[in-house]
Amino acid sequence: MLISFLSIAAYAQTGKISGTVTDKKTGETLIGVTVRIKGTTKGTSTGPDGKYTIGALADGKHIIEASYVGYTTKEVLGVEVAGGVNTALNIVLDESNSQTLGDVQVRGVAGKESETALLSMQKNAIEIKQGIGIQELSRKGVSDVEEGLTKITGITKVDGRGLFVRGLEDRYNNLLINGLAVPSNNPFKKIIPLDLFPTDIVSVLETYKTFNSSLYGDFAGGTFNIVTAKGEKPVTKINIGTSFISNSTFKKFLRADDAMSFSDYLGFSGKERELTKSFGKVPSAYTMSASEAGTQFGSGFNVDEGNAPLNTNVGILHTQKINLDNGRSLQYLFSLNTDNNFQVREGVDRFFNTAQGIYDNNLYTRSYRFSTNSSVLGALNYATPRLSLNLNAFYLKGTENLIQDQLGYTNSQATVKNAFIRLNQLQKTDFFTGQLFANYKITADDKHSVKAGVSYSKTQYQLPDRKSFKGSQIDASTTALSYSGNSIVRQYMDFNGDFFASGMLEYNWKFGNSDLSKAHKLSAGYNGSFNKIQSDFRFLVSQNLASNSAVFPTNQPDGILGGQISNGGFTYREGTNATYRSKMQEGVNAGYLDLALNLNEKLQANVGTRFEQSQRISRYRESGSFADPFRKITKNNFDVLPAANIKYAITEKANFRLSASKTLTKPVVMEAYPLEFVNPDATIENGNPNISNSKNYNLDLKYEFFPTNKEMFAITGFAKYIQNPIERLFLQSAGSGGLVITYDNSKKATLYGAEIELLLQLSRINEALSNFSFGFNTSLMVTKATIDPLRNASEIKSLGNKLTRKLQGASPWLINADIKHESDFSKKWKSTMTLAYNIYGERIYAVGTNGLDSYYEKPFGKLDFIWNNKIATKWDLKFGVENILNPTYQIELGGDSKINVFENDLTVKDYKRGVGVSLGLGYTF
Repeated sequence: MLISFLSIAAYAQTGKISGTVTDKKTGETLIGVTVRIKGTTKGTSTGPDGKYTIGALADGKHIIEASYVGYTTKEVLGVEVAGGVNTALNIVLDESNSQTLGDVQVRGVAGKESETALLSMQKNAIEIKQGIGIQELSRKGVSDVEEGLTKITGITKVDGRGLFVRGLEDRYNNLLINGLAVPSNNPFKKIIPLDLFPTDIVSVLETYKTFNSSLYGDFAGGTFNIVTAKGEKPVTKINIGTSFISNSTFKKFLRADDAMSFSDYLGFSGKERELTKSFGKVPSAYTMSASEAGTQFGSGFNVDEGNAPLNTNVGILHTQKINLDNGRSLQYLFSLNTDNNFQVREGVDRFFNTAQGIYDNNLYTRSYRFSTNSSVLGALNYATPRLSLNLNAFYLKGTENLIQDQLGYTNSQATVKNAFIRLNQLQKTDFFTGQLFANYKITADDKHSVKAGVSYSKTQYQLPDRKSFKGSQIDASTTALSYSGNSIVRQYMDFNGDFFASGMLEYNWKFGNSDLSKAHKLSAGYNGSFNKIQSDFRFLVSQNLASNSAVFPTNQPDGILGGQISNGGFTYREGTNATYRSKMQEGVNAGYLDLALNLNEKLQANVGTRFEQSQRISRYRESGSFADPFRKITKNNFDVLPAANIKYAITEKANFRLSASKTLTKPVVMEAYPLEFVNPDATIENGNPNISNSKNYNLDLKYEFFPTNKEMFAITGFAKYIQNPIERLFLQSAGSGGLVITYDNSKKATLYGAEIELLLQLSRINEALSNFSFGFNTSLMVTKATIDPLRNASEIKSLGNKLTRKLQGASPWLINADIKHESDFSKKWKSTMTLAYNIYGERIYAVGTNGLDSYYEKPFGKLDFIWNNKIATKWDLKFGVENILNPTYQIELGGDSKINVFENDLTVKDYKRGVGVSLGLGYTF
């Protein structure tokens, strides 16, 4: 309240000038227009409704200057302020035809996607919503969407595990692209790994932390909406870059022999890894002949040993806007990006036997990952004063070639310390989506309008010919193995999402005030999606014949193994069981009503209700006969999801917000999918088709203060009550003796916490720091999960007969901070340097069972430095140093097990990412 009082006192006795800025030709409001008192630094930017307010003005006459990229700067003389009251001034701007292409490139991003415009959007939105635009992404040297979203309050990323919002893991997130639902291209992820999206294809990244009825009900941590670029101005740009990683580049690197071509370098891999024809499309107890085993596999076990090269990336962007007559325009955009990355990681990889308190597996792992990402985006937009049509299509392709070596012991055989496992894996992901949108003003004044959109998506996730062998390491370059005991395994897994469709239709009516910017708005709409997935999993194993063992060079085993096959020593047989094929379909249909009320100059409210019907149908066979019918599990839900958001403007610079809602959390595909996924080290990931959706009850209170259009302070209190939270847990496998990673619902969970965020210009401290700004945000959270003693019986012993613990996947705290320096070395050389740091607190990675404590993900801090330079209007030069501190990523067994633990080191996984140094160059034509 003290902050509120001070902000009221600062502005209570001074005048102000306010109004709306519009386009002369179309009459549309303009976002991000700079409006200032000429000759001073006092000014602001227009918000999402085109409105501006300049407060704290002394009585007298002022010259108002309005400037906006692509428009002629306008001055209004003699605007008088008197008696501490508001002076209304609406401004109309003309498009300018005199700007050069260089001007467009330097300044064209400073409109709707600028930092000041997005800060204004955050200030004026009724719901708690934040965004980051292409301007800030560029300034901070961000190259992909995932990294970009970590610059928003309360969001961190965990390497390989996606984004965590307010300390909650990937399961609690949802993704929209241009407001439409899209599937994940990876069944192990809730949303598409966002590091596949280059920032070149992005206009704005929006994050909703509070729910409104037009959003899908699957909402707990946050909903991300990627607004793709449209091509507002004519630009052609090429970017090239390279990077060095301290523990990888120019160091020893292993790659599969079939991943060495130029096409593999571009991500076109895997044709030689298709399942051989001998085994057919339906599994059977088939054993290959020597001839078949020796000739039908297009891919072998040999690997190439060399040195990792520099990582590289290339991007091309072309946009154009064509102005037609009668206020019509046509815009198009084309973007092509590709990059590759070579990374070496090493560290321990263990898990504990849940009954004996000793290591079940104790392995030291070295992995060599060669990954590629490619994206293509095309966008076409046609606009008239009343109609807007938008067509987007983009394709994402990713590959990861992995060679992984594990040395140590398995199955609690601590006396055999030279057990050796080699994994040779190719992971392929493909994602395509096409989207069509329309916005139409039913009446010319936009009092009645309608918008609609449809999309079609197709995904594929493949692990073709996932090869592994398990034996004993004789020396650093030689391996011995026995053909019995499934020591050589070849797996083939396809997840096909051949059909995903989503759509939306919304009618909007503005009423209650002739000034539509102050009118109420009623929205009635529908959105929904439908998804079909089918997986096929084949399993081939070695079968000893005349011979039982072999010794061979570890990196070149094909010669020895080929000779053994041709001499009748061993062959391959089908080891697939009846669970090889599974199917799932999911559907959501929802109608919603949403009412936005402008109750007075200070008070706005948004209330709505969503009526959401959802269904998940799983079809699979148990282990047994291939002729058995598919088992079918159907989960039907109908949920009424109310939401309310209230904003009260304490002053023109300060807001108080209240939000309350009911939402859902749906499982990640693999968490509910009826498939047993087996790894060479005997760990198994097993989905649970009986898992239920969680129901969440959410409450947020927020105070925010905007001293200037570039500064902000906010504090938010939040709380959630979750029924049937979904959690990850580890169990001992009854069959293989290995570890099972699976998922289940606990009974309930509560969490509450606070967020603090600050954006400050350091000129407030000292004028010598006028080129510096500081950003800081932190999220603090307390959680408590309650288990069901019947459903979660395996946890009772681990909890010491208690029924509560912390919520799996939730961090108690996280911190993001950055300091920025901006300067102009000359008229042609503009520089921005940013130092950014983020860290999260310890959280439960997987819930402990059978007396063992939980596995905990330890804090990981990341410090990055980015230096961006704009040189001579056409050249961009970027230098970055990533992960400067190079901390260890670590997962540990907790120290509160209820059975005796006989191992001294509780670390179950660790590695270092290495320090990365990058250099990028861009040229604008």
